[in-house]
Amino acid sequence: MTTYTHEQYTAISAAIAEGALSVRYADKSVTYRSLDEMLRIRKLMADELGLNANNDGGRRYASFSKGY
Repeated sequence: MTTYTHEQYTAISAAIAEGALSVRYADKSVTYRSLDEMLRIRKLMADELGLNANNDGGRRYASFSKGY
């Protein structure tokens, strides 16, 4: 299991925003094959870091029952 950091997540997000396929963080450099690959990796990072938890746009739905 890979453990990602917030620094890595921030770096890949910045690279995606710039349209770059290479990412540098700390003393490492990673070059991805495609934007699609970067987006998939970023989603894995976000999931592992708990950044996608309950990410439903902040919507809450009420449920009611008459108790029958």
